[in-house]
Amino acid sequence: MKYCKDCEPAQEVHAVAYFSVVMNYVSEPFFNIMEMLFKSTAEAISNKTSIPFLKLMVFLGLAHFSDKPDEKDSLRTRCFWDEAIRRGIKMIEFKMGPIKDSFIAEYKGKTITFDGLPRLESDSLKWMDNKGIMKIKFLKEGLPVAKGGTAFTKRKALKIFKEITKPVITKPNLGSRSRHTLIHIDTEEKLIYGFKKAKKLSPLVVIEEELRGYLFRCTLVGGKFVGAVRRDQPEVIGDGIHTLKELMDKENERPERKGPIFHKIVIDPDAEIELKREGIKMEDVPEKDKIITFSQKTSRGIGGSTTEVTDIVHPENIKMLEKLGAYLKDPLVGVDLIIEKIEKPWYTEQHCGIIECNSLPFIDLHHYPLFGKPNNVAGKLWDLALP
Repeated sequence: MKYCKDCEPAQEVHAVAYFSVVMNYVSEPFFNIMEMLFKSTAEAISNKTSIPFLKLMVFLGLAHFSDKPDEKDSLRTRCFWDEAIRRGIKMIEFKMGPIKDSFIAEYKGKTITFDGLPRLESDSLKWMDNKGIMKIKFLKEGLPVAKGGTAFTKRKALKIFKEITKPVITKPNLGSRSRHTLIHIDTEEKLIYGFKKAKKLSPLVVIEEELRGYLFRCTLVGGKFVGAVRRDQPEVIGDGIHTLKELMDKENERPERKGPIFHKIVIDPDAEIELKREGIKMEDVPEKDKIITFSQKTSRGIGGSTTEVTDIVHPENIKMLEKLGAYLKDPLVGVDLIIEKIEKPWYTEQHCGIIECNSLPFIDLHHYPLFGKPNNVAGKLWDLALP
């Protein structure tokens, strides 16, 4: 698989990702009808056959079970597995070639199977990850979202671009982790570049106003707010004394940045573009309290950081998030919210909003923050799945 900087931190095979999105659009009506007609029967068959099928694959030597996490498992897997061990939940992971993240968990005589995270299904799961549909539905509910729309053609993309306030952002309609996303778009030339970039992963591209503020990951379990983490880009804060290079080197000396969770800030072509946009060079001395960023992304793998902020979230913001949870009626949602000050009510901010919802969120963001105390979201999820 060819490495793609736009997919950082989690690589995607572009053709496979695009094809899966197309097949989802094509097959969705058929499977919706099938689900309506045969849902109860299918669930009964699945519950009775899934575990025997997995065991058969292992018996035939085509797969194997693992009874503990290993270095190939994601941080998300490790944190909820560690919590399962602490609670006495017996769990095994099914692995067959590249297939992983399928689990069987047993606790006090009850057995469940799940992919990714222990969660139940919901009707909103069908559209929650679709940014275009999400925007339309949330607007009707009075939930804050950025103005914009989705486009299949460059002509439609340019039309949307001309109708909304600049700068704007482009991103795939389906996808996560900021893959193939471009921000700070203020010209038609940049818009077309961002449109083509997003098109590599999805036929439909989202074009929307760029919100202002910090990016927060807020997690809902059982419709209730359980935690919030601020996700920052690779950055340093000027002191009026040291050069940008000296500030970066000092930040990179932080022991937590030696991996495997957090990594050092690096100067690569993307960082050079970002610094050029900010009009600063490595030998310059940033003024006191000025924030200098090295990337448009917040990934921990490229030097981003996280701060646990659950205790300071304003009650009105929790109320808004739980209104969203009540509307979705989904047991597990990761909400990406951009807001300047999360300790103040969202409706006092002019350019804040929800940018996406995730049905399989990285709950490890709450467990392993760079700053602040860990928040045991995995425990709250197990409380719901296997109380």
